[in-house]
Amino acid sequence: MHLLNVEPAWDATAWRVQARKALGAGWPPESLRWDDAAQGGLAFDSPAEATPVAVPAPQFRVSRDFIALAEAVCCHRDPQRHALLYRLLWRMAHGEPRLIERSTDPDVHRARELEKSVRRDTHKMKAFVRFRALAGEAEHYVAWFEPEHLIVDRVAPFFARRFAGMRWAILTPYRSVRWAEGQLHFGDGTTRAAAPADDEQESLWRTYYANIFNPARLNPRMMRQEMPQKYWGLLPEARLLPDLVREAGPRMQAMAERAPAPVRRRVPVRAAEAPSPAPQTLDALAQGLVACRRCPLWEPATQAVRGEGPATVKIMLVGEQPGDAEDLTGRPFVGPAGQLLDEVLRSLGLDRRVMFVTNAVKHFRFEQRGKRRLHRNPERMHVQACGHWLQRELDLVRPQIVVALGGTAALALFGPDFRLSAQRGQWQVMESGVRAFATYHPSAVLRQPPGQRDVWRQSLQADLALLCDEMPGHAAGDEAHRPSESSVAG
Repeated sequence: MHLLNVEPAWDATAWRVQARKALGAGWPPESLRWDDAAQGGLAFDSPAEATPVAVPAPQFRVSRDFIALAEAVCCHRDPQRHALLYRLLWRMAHGEPRLIERSTDPDVHRARELEKSVRRDTHKMKAFVRFRALAGEAEHYVAWFEPEHLIVDRVAPFFARRFAGMRWAILTPYRSVRWAEGQLHFGDGTTRAAAPADDEQESLWRTYYANIFNPARLNPRMMRQEMPQKYWGLLPEARLLPDLVREAGPRMQAMAERAPAPVRRRVPVRAAEAPSPAPQTLDALAQGLVACRRCPLWEPATQAVRGEGPATVKIMLVGEQPGDAEDLTGRPFVGPAGQLLDEVLRSLGLDRRVMFVTNAVKHFRFEQRGKRRLHRNPERMHVQACGHWLQRELDLVRPQIVVALGGTAALALFGPDFRLSAQRGQWQVMESGVRAFATYHPSAVLRQPPGQRDVWRQSLQADLALLCDEMPGHAAGDEAHRPSESSVAG
């Protein structure tokens, strides 16, 4: 009998390493014992106990479907999951290459059941994790969750994408994860006492929830099926549910007896057409953005994204529009493009925190593809509609230098005759007399094929190096932070 250890137990890669060793040695499933609790490596008894079996052909490959299945099944708590996966792998390597497609096979059926259970638990964690502010820590949030399976590592990247702009931690009994400085950090599990029990925002949320609760759509059976009561302790609104359910009948009767009211326009004509006074501060501008209806982009977006930075600066960076992460957090350049921008600025010795960063278009334009929101370039009408807000930011911040990141920003700042491909990295003078230049948007760099990405990044870095001469601490003509001419293309 051979003992195989998977550490950590939920890691499909760790299982694959051990399974590959066993398969290569020709050990059949019945000769193995899987132990995910041990810390050691591969242990085995006398080789004479192994049953000699032909080693599978080197060209044997498993399908992507099986890899995805293994990644989910390894997160299940069933102690037989590793043995089940190896039994499937062994059978596929020994005459049943398309086994995974036979849903009626007992092993395949069992594996699919485990996969379904993990996926359901993953959905519940995404839906029912509630962050609470950590007392004494600005913009730091902690959540407690008790998953049915070992899914923290599986779900953590989702929260990293969705809440990229804040510091947070999720605590569970077996494992914890923390997001800080753009990185996920995993640690040991803890108890519920380590997470805050409540915060001041929850009373506001309960008030909001009570006001939007629709008794006409109440279905207690379906509600409990989708939101099992074991999760109610995590939800601040759950304590309201007994009263809301009890009062649903009278509220329904009152709604039925209420006299019909005329339909009201979402945006009254006079309010939409009436000119509003120009905001006099950046905070007032941000309040105006919340109510902006100058183009249709406001409706599907989560929120308008205001500019960020000191009230008066020397340099303003203007991007194209918010992305998915920016739309969710309300902050500019916090997603992958923003991380690349930060890296390039740091490589030049520049500090983004002393600059004002904003976008030419204030709402995220996207196309829904299933659960994903895919970026779509804004049109000229969107740029023109947001021109009022960008111009007001320029008036309030009064930068001496403006950098247009991408073609949309260049259109907003320099007009339709500007050509980014021909005039990139060249100083311009805006109508206000402010000096400016345009370069690639960091997201354009990320969209390039791997073989071209470094070339585009070097071009972006070479253009932004123009700022080095304009910032205190960078001597004119200093080449220390500039790429060599031979390394720059495009």
